[in-house]
Amino acid sequence: MTGTLITVAPTGAESSKADVPALPVTLDELVTTAKECEALGASIIHVHIRDDDARPTLDQGRLRATVAALRQSTGLIVQLSSGGAVTDPEADRLAVLDAGPEMASCTMGTVNFGDGVFLNRWEFIVDLHTRMQERGIVPEYEIFDLGQLTSLQRLLGKYGLPFGGHVHVDLVMGVPGGMPGTTAAVAACEQVIRDLPEGTTFSATGIGRSTLPVMLASLSAGGHLRVGLEDTLTYAKGRPVESNMQLVARAVGFAQLAQRPPYTPSQARDVLGVPTPFQPPHPPLKIGLKAP
Repeated sequence: MTGTLITVAPTGAESSKADVPALPVTLDELVTTAKECEALGASIIHVHIRDDDARPTLDQGRLRATVAALRQSTGLIVQLSSGGAVTDPEADRLAVLDAGPEMASCTMGTVNFGDGVFLNRWEFIVDLHTRMQERGIVPEYEIFDLGQLTSLQRLLGKYGLPFGGHVHVDLVMGVPGGMPGTTAAVAACEQVIRDLPEGTTFSATGIGRSTLPVMLASLSAGGHLRVGLEDTLTYAKGRPVESNMQLVARAVGFAQLAQRPPYTPSQARDVLGVPTPFQPPHPPLKIGLKAP
């Protein structure tokens, strides 16, 4: 790899606005964050949304409005989370695809998530994968533990490559209940990734205090980066993160030190096989009929 994919995950579904004032929870805040992070070097935005009370939601109208606003205001690849919150039902998570993102996440197994359980049944994974194939949506396969990479091998072997033909995974590391955020864990995953289809790429996400070791290990192994307030609330010991831009700027600096500067959104599309967003024509003129 000559460059680095940098994904920003600005909001998530776990932290509250009251506890983390910098969290972008309104559409205006999210668009502003996206524009600023794109200017710094992000090429993908991983999106969770909130309702009027800043609580996590998968409301279809809000999702569609978010996708439209981000496309209009930025060139970022819009990746919607199909995970939502751990309490969201499967039907609502599948319906995320109806909002028409260019990418969506697909988590490859069930994992204990702190005190909760992030449930991803095999049948649900297959349904999500095949629906994305049919709709021209590029998945990012979310991996919370080493065995989920083997599940991905099984999925691809039985149901075929994703839309666009390119396989991209994100290693989510350091979640209580999942794999640790360590250099050794990144190296172990990288070995298994080699058994996936040729050209498979990966990014890595270090939760909390594992952010820095995971970031450095991923770059050294040829991987890419995901950062943001969804995953990290502390910039350094005793120093809260001030904004998503602060985390993106640090990731960009590390990528440049590794002599793998950040990809532009256009370059990221080429790497991931993500097509340029479809711009629908003006709607046809509706001609009403008079009632008899």
